[in-house]
Amino acid sequence: MMLQKIESALAALEPSVFEIEDESHMHSRGAQSHFKVVLVSDAFKDVRKVQRHQKVYAALGDLMQQFHGLALHTFSPDEWQTEQAIPDSPHCRGGSLHDK
Repeated sequence: MMLQKIESALAALEPSVFEIEDESHMHSRGAQSHFKVVLVSDAFKDVRKVQRHQKVYAALGDLMQQFHGLALHTFSPDEWQTEQAIPDSPHCRGGSLHDK
């Protein structure tokens, strides 16, 4: 299952908090196509958001080609201490090339 593959790959970032949610039901691309990930890791300390996402993409490697959407919420442990607010993901508005 894709969710477990993503979880296994992101273990390389040694997260202290890891949450993953399959949000495919909110989109028109089908099962196991959209995921929301919350990661808290020392690997993100003093690292800009773009570089954090690059670290996640590198950890996922070829898995990135096997699903459509990934909402990332990445925090250093200090940020997580004060933040801990994750926005709700929007529902799909359609417009997929797969829509008939």
